[in-house]
Amino acid sequence: MLSQLIKGGKMLTKSQLAILYMVASVACFSVMDILVKYLKDAPFGQVLFMRFFFGMIPIFLLIPKEKIFTFYKTNRPGLHAWRASWGAIAIIALFIGLRNIELADCISLTFLGPVFVTILSALFLGEKIKIKRITAIFLGIIGGLIIIKPTFYEFNYFYFMPLVFAFGFAQVALSIKSLSKTEPNYLIAFYFSLLSMLIGLATIVDGWIWPTLYEAFLFVVLGLAGGYANILLTQSLRMADTGLVTPIKYLSLVFAATAGYFLFDEALKLTTLVGAAFIVAGSYIIFRREETLKKQVVPTRYET
Repeated sequence: MLSQLIKGGKMLTKSQLAILYMVASVACFSVMDILVKYLKDAPFGQVLFMRFFFGMIPIFLLIPKEKIFTFYKTNRPGLHAWRASWGAIAIIALFIGLRNIELADCISLTFLGPVFVTILSALFLGEKIKIKRITAIFLGIIGGLIIIKPTFYEFNYFYFMPLVFAFGFAQVALSIKSLSKTEPNYLIAFYFSLLSMLIGLATIVDGWIWPTLYEAFLFVVLGLAGGYANILLTQSLRMADTGLVTPIKYLSLVFAATAGYFLFDEALKLTTLVGAAFIVAGSYIIFRREETLKKQVVPTRYET
């Protein structure tokens, strides 16, 4: 484990370990995103099913042995259903976006999640929006418009999919804020993963492919990468201040741009860089504000 790493004969500090966990989380999320795009010739529902079928493995590893037969019990089924439903909507929208638009554009637009969380918190939770949050919201919106603007001429509907993800993410984030007070992480993850897996399984009637050995290997990697990404993210956030590790999340844009260029022949556009800069600035303002107020901070990417 990372906690066993040694540096100069001494154990790594908690902050150093938190940074390593966050880097590993970003890498896992990026691997998942890249594989979803790479496997675009495979049936969509099959890819969705495989992501959560194999993604269940890390979840079950977190369940205490004494609760293995009762872990699914909850007193909050309604909120679990709400969280799982919006989580499924968000992940389906993300997968559609990844398969149909440039990787860097898609990942940049997903960073709007915290902006939507802020807006919905004000609308439904009565939280006050002051100048810093207003500034953050406008920066995020401007950044999103800069990225999407070229597509209005071509009317590419798929550019709205990351926005659907970001809105769904906001619903998920608000639900997790409440659920996490009483429910363990593995249970929150389980119901979302189960619903997404069943939705994918329902598409088997549309015809799935029999994967080659190589494709089967990629399906396994896809599921494990997605499952472990959230575990690593959670561990990082528990070990260090959000302000220290949050900026590392934006490395995913670097991974997306690099993979897009070398694997999918996608040229990185200036509008993507400028728009992403606005979105990242807005998101970071939100994180710094919530950290200052000692509120529960929701990361820029959290599926389970």
